[in-house]
Amino acid sequence: MRILAIDTSNYSLGVAIIEQDKVIGEYVTNLKKNHSVRAMPAVEGLMKECDTKPSDLTKIVVAKGPGSYTGVRIGVTLAKTLAWTLNIPLVGVSSLEVLAASTGRYFNGMISPIFDARRGQVYTGLYQFQNGKLTTVINDQLIMCDQWVEQLKKETQPVLFVGNDLPIHQGAIDSVLGEKATLASFTEHNPRPAELALLGRDIEGEDVHSFVPNYIRLAEAEAKWLEANKK
Repeated sequence: MRILAIDTSNYSLGVAIIEQDKVIGEYVTNLKKNHSVRAMPAVEGLMKECDTKPSDLTKIVVAKGPGSYTGVRIGVTLAKTLAWTLNIPLVGVSSLEVLAASTGRYFNGMISPIFDARRGQVYTGLYQFQNGKLTTVINDQLIMCDQWVEQLKKETQPVLFVGNDLPIHQGAIDSVLGEKATLASFTEHNPRPAELALLGRDIEGEDVHSFVPNYIRLAEAEAKWLEANKK
């Protein structure tokens, strides 16, 4: 049972192959480069390095958002194409959940992964490991960062913040939460595709044709189009 995981939902590009309880291979970069020309070569390169043929794959797991609209679309399109072509299950996992799983397994508290959404907004949620399993405390959402930290101020447990966009919002976090907030090391900010594969390993596959990303909000162009057509 070999699972291929793909994450292009943000600047980080991650691909992994796991088999049962073993990570066969993992590839991660954090570069401001076009995923559309890099994702498939990354998949092909890792599969070749791991002596894995397409027919060896039994499931595709993809980070389905939120994140960069273009990035999410690229990963989801690639994953859907592979799953449909190989006739194997496709599973989507929250991109924020992947980041939380990549960092907070041994943190005694809650985890708030952060993706910047511009204009003071963040994509975030609240997670916690309980008995070794990642659970959702507050669902993924789009919220003003200052509102989010005020909400977390009411929580009784410490909160671990993680994400490559964390420095953008660190001032707001520190000013409200102080010592209650723990900031992950910069070496932990890239979501691990092996964790993505593990999260999706035991989830039943979804219908490939109806599978869609989770943007949480519409892209600006889509929102303007809908508003114009209402009139």
